[in-house]
Amino acid sequence: MIGIYSRLNVADNSGAKVVSVIRVIGTGNRVFGFVGDRIKVTVKQAQPNSAIPKGSVQTAVIVRTAHAVVRKDGSRVRFDDNAAVIIDPDGNPKGTRIFGPVCRELRERGYMKIISLAPEVV
Repeated sequence: MIGIYSRLNVADNSGAKVVSVIRVIGTGNRVFGFVGDRIKVTVKQAQPNSAIPKGSVQTAVIVRTAHAVVRKDGSRVRFDDNAAVIIDPDGNPKGTRIFGPVCRELRERGYMKIISLAPEVV
């Protein structure tokens, strides 16, 4: 459950390190985001001389949450941190690598490129 002003780690090599949530996109009046939701973020920390500078506004997708994800079979999955991957308007990641595990629910949302780049799908 990711709210406005939440800080998330960036799980790709796009150059951004930490982002802050501005808005959850496409959810109507819902103010919290879950795994697979698109969010508008501002970059709070970035690598020097990276393609994505500090202070820029980007679109990202949530790939991990510390809040448990309940699956249809009743099992729950939660992670140690909250993380996002910065994406382009087509939904493809801007980075070429994904760090850490990602949630299987991304497959249902159509983020197959993120699933294929991830080292582990939980």
